[in-house]
Amino acid sequence: MISRRFFIGTAAAVPAVAMLAPLPGAAAGIGERPGDLALGDPDAPVTVIEYLSLTCPHCRWFHQNIFEPLKRDYVDTGKVRFVARDFPLNMPAVQATILAHCAGRDRYFAFVDVLFATFDDWASSRDYTDKLAQIGELGGVSRDRFDACLADTDLENAIFQSMASAQAEYDVSSTPTLIVNGERYEGKMSFEAFAQHIDRLAAGS
Repeated sequence: MISRRFFIGTAAAVPAVAMLAPLPGAAAGIGERPGDLALGDPDAPVTVIEYLSLTCPHCRWFHQNIFEPLKRDYVDTGKVRFVARDFPLNMPAVQATILAHCAGRDRYFAFVDVLFATFDDWASSRDYTDKLAQIGELGGVSRDRFDACLADTDLENAIFQSMASAQAEYDVSSTPTLIVNGERYEGKMSFEAFAQHIDRLAAGS
C-alpha cells in the first residue's frame, strides 16, 4: 500500500488539504463513488475514470489532446461522464493536487487546466511550492489559504487511499490510467481510436 514513505527522498513530507465533501446523493456514473470529482451527465451511457498525476507529461498530453475534444464532443453533449481521481507520482504532484482541491470543487477542473498549461514553470522547479502558490494567488487562492491547505492532513490520507484503492481495484501503477465502464483502456491512444471505443460502448456493442 502506498503511504507517505512513497515520497520520502523526493521532497520533505507535506500534509494536505481537508477531505472533499461528498457529493449529494449517490454517485450515478459506472464505477463512480460519492465524493468523486466528475463532469457530465450522471446518466451518460459511458463513464471514463482517469487516474492522473499533475507532474506526469503523459497526463498533460492526454489532457491537451484527448480530454479537451472528449469534453467538447462527448462530456458536454451528455454521452460521457468523466471522473478524475488522484494518483500523484511525486511530492510536487501532491502539492499541485492539494492546490486544485484547495480552490474548491467548482474550480478543481479549471485549476487542472491551468496547472497543465503552466507545467513547465513549476513541475520540475526546485521551488515548486512557491511556484504553485503564485498560480494559486492568480486563481484566487491566497498564500495563507494554500498554506492552511498544506497543513491539513485529512486529504493527504484520502490521496493515499485513492492510490491504494486504484492499485487494489485496477492494478494502477502509472498515469494516465483510464477506466472505461469499469474496464481498463489499453493500447496506444489517439482521440479517434478512443472515440470509436466510446461509441461502441454507448451503442451497447
